[in-house]
Amino acid sequence: MTTPAPTGLPLVLTQGDPAGIGPELTVRAWLDRGRAGARPFVAATDPRLLAAAAQRLGVEAPLAVVEPEEAGSAFATALPVLAGCAAVEARPGAPDPATAASTIASIDRAVDLVHAGRAAAVVTNPIAKSVLYQAGFRHPGHTEYLAALAARFWSMPEPLPVMMLWSETLAVVPVTIHIPLSRVPAALTTDLIVETGRITARDLMARFGLDRPRLAVSGLNPHAGEGGALGTEDDAVVRPAVERLRAEGFEAFGPLPADTMFHARARAGYDVALCMYHDQALIPIKALAFDDGVNVTLGLPFVRTSPDHGTAFDIAGRGLARPDSLIAALRLAGRLAP
Repeated sequence: MTTPAPTGLPLVLTQGDPAGIGPELTVRAWLDRGRAGARPFVAATDPRLLAAAAQRLGVEAPLAVVEPEEAGSAFATALPVLAGCAAVEARPGAPDPATAASTIASIDRAVDLVHAGRAAAVVTNPIAKSVLYQAGFRHPGHTEYLAALAARFWSMPEPLPVMMLWSETLAVVPVTIHIPLSRVPAALTTDLIVETGRITARDLMARFGLDRPRLAVSGLNPHAGEGGALGTEDDAVVRPAVERLRAEGFEAFGPLPADTMFHARARAGYDVALCMYHDQALIPIKALAFDDGVNVTLGLPFVRTSPDHGTAFDIAGRGLARPDSLIAALRLAGRLAP
């Protein structure tokens, strides 16, 4: 295999839930490093976790315990692992709240290194929110926790984190994220849609190089409310948000019926779809780009990407997990990072 010469500061790849597929994906991504892009990455985890994953996979993956600055020189011949990471004991497929502290510490360390200018971007392996909740984790998910870390490390007001699922085929943004469906209508406001649209458009310009991003805004209700017959939120909440975004100079249109937004001809007319709730956004992209979709957090002072799937405890340790989405996340982080 041909491995491109490492360039620039390394990406930091977090541990994720150690009982999930993260460890084996990390090993597989390093083995397929030619496809992951020119940026080296360094894993923020216990090296024993990766050694055990490599052994289960039956592959040779030498490890090098390094400081971030040493990752580039080690990357061609060994999988770099950050020095000083907490020890963790985990059995594949057996999630344990006792591992939560190491999972969170890995995220903290990654963001700290980017803030200190010792790493270029954060790439996160999947976490299991239910496991973290059992250990006292108070944030709805990864996305919201990263916003809190941004406020802590950059001494700034906590930003609104915007979750974009991106692929070459489709990019989507859910305006409301990790809340029950029953709470979506009350949580959805014109101001929230406008701010989400602003952040999305600005990051698409600043990081993705789009001069004038086209934002397709979905309705909340079937048929975008059918003129009020199927719900009033589309005309009362969503339409004013689209009008405000357009008045601010953004190319936004809608509200559109969500059931006709995602076929090929429709997708050709926009750069990103703003959807009103989690599944309205994630079902189409996971149907169209499950293996190469990337979760990108917009609105942060640093680049963060992640695979668009979860911990997959049911197949962890069995050698069945595909690294494609993690490789796509590493490749995109390398492209977006300064």
